[in-house]
Amino acid sequence: MPEVVLPAVPPEAPIPRTSTTRAPAPAGPEDSEDYRHRLQAGVWGWIHRSPWCVWVEPIGEGASIWDRRWSEAVEAALARWQELLAIERVNDPAAAQIQVLRRRPPLRLLEGEQRASHGRAELLGARWVRRNGAWQLEPRLQVLLSPNQRQLGIEATALHELGHAFGLWGHSDQPADVMAAVPGAKPVLEIGPRDRATLRWLQQQPSVFAPGSGGPALQPPTGNQGEQEAQQLHDHHAGAGGKVEER
Repeated sequence: MPEVVLPAVPPEAPIPRTSTTRAPAPAGPEDSEDYRHRLQAGVWGWIHRSPWCVWVEPIGEGASIWDRRWSEAVEAALARWQELLAIERVNDPAAAQIQVLRRRPPLRLLEGEQRASHGRAELLGARWVRRNGAWQLEPRLQVLLSPNQRQLGIEATALHELGHAFGLWGHSDQPADVMAAVPGAKPVLEIGPRDRATLRWLQQQPSVFAPGSGGPALQPPTGNQGEQEAQQLHDHHAGAGGKVEER
């Protein structure tokens, strides 16, 4: 459990645009082995860390068959990503960097129309967390997954939205990739070679959330604020995110 949690406010100036921080990756040919050129970082730069702490909304005893199918689909998607990433499951949502919730995302107004989706990943902001006496900067992300799909559809949506949460903010233009912009007729249930190559590229980029990666060094809090004060500040700044991806 974190000892103290404080909100982190994005820097007044964007993280400098260089070839490996905030600017889009250079364009590549359509048949390239990855799709790094289709990724875009945000105000916090590239997002990656190790390990990831993930909380999944529990279904509880006496859950319906639909909720059990949702849970099984999410677990299968997480198992796929766990082959490539260090993921720690936590029982307390407050201890997680990524929270996975069983609910359909609310409608969004895009280009003058209300748009529905089966899944959505959102960067809510960042926070300073003190663990074992040391401060570390952590992202706060939320993944909403609708239970109103077939089980394989939920699994494919979970794979895709978790990919965004793990830092792949963008879409592939190839329908066989997990991070394809538009789902094909057949659900994609395997993380393919182009997805894996893009993830490897991402993990080599500087990030404020990955100490030792070469990312900009932000100053941690000073003093010893109490947990009540920290939570009040955290609630006040809860919207300092900005990244939303959905399918």
